[in-house]
Amino acid sequence: MKKSCFLVFGLVATLLVQGQAQAPGDTSTGPPANAPGTAGISAPWDISQTVAALVSESARVKPLLDQVTPREWVSKGAPDAYVAQWQSAQTELTELARVAQGLEKQPERLTLALDTYFRMQSLETRVNSLVEGVRRYQNPAVGDLLVSVLGESASNREKLREYITDLAMQKEQEFTIVDKEAQRCRTNLNRQAAPRPAPAKAPANPPAAPKPAATKQP
Repeated sequence: MKKSCFLVFGLVATLLVQGQAQAPGDTSTGPPANAPGTAGISAPWDISQTVAALVSESARVKPLLDQVTPREWVSKGAPDAYVAQWQSAQTELTELARVAQGLEKQPERLTLALDTYFRMQSLETRVNSLVEGVRRYQNPAVGDLLVSVLGESASNREKLREYITDLAMQKEQEFTIVDKEAQRCRTNLNRQAAPRPAPAKAPANPPAAPKPAATKQP
């Protein structure tokens, strides 16, 4: 019984480690890309291809962002905030490529999938905030190209979102099963470890019964 419980606790620890975010620069690899997928979830190879396509599509934004010159807009009356938005978009694009590369290698990591998806949303928000300035202070055609390129990744973004939903449900089911088994094991171990009360001992020399009082004769 104790051995099986220790195995359960080890499995809990393993799941917790797998759920932690990957540290920057971590190049460790997960299961092989051609490993079979869980029912209802895209196979790792399929989602890796989706992520690779997303990275390629997002990379097409880079040369367009390089054409944007928000510092020159300021002299035309544009707010300084456009400069910060442009810099944030460039940074987010670089971080997206880094995180997505980790997800390609470890598609079973939910934290990496979430990080990739949220960074894509953040990049889209920052670029869209620049489009109005591009059209007004620089070149409407460049603004239209930015919108068009971002739209090309909509299908793959939706695939990634669905994959994250399915993967999260799978992880939740795994934790639920393991947590129930761990609770059962803890209960059994606590019962085994609880001391049993010692039986009551009979007194060695029981007290003598009191003698009846002598009666006086009249």
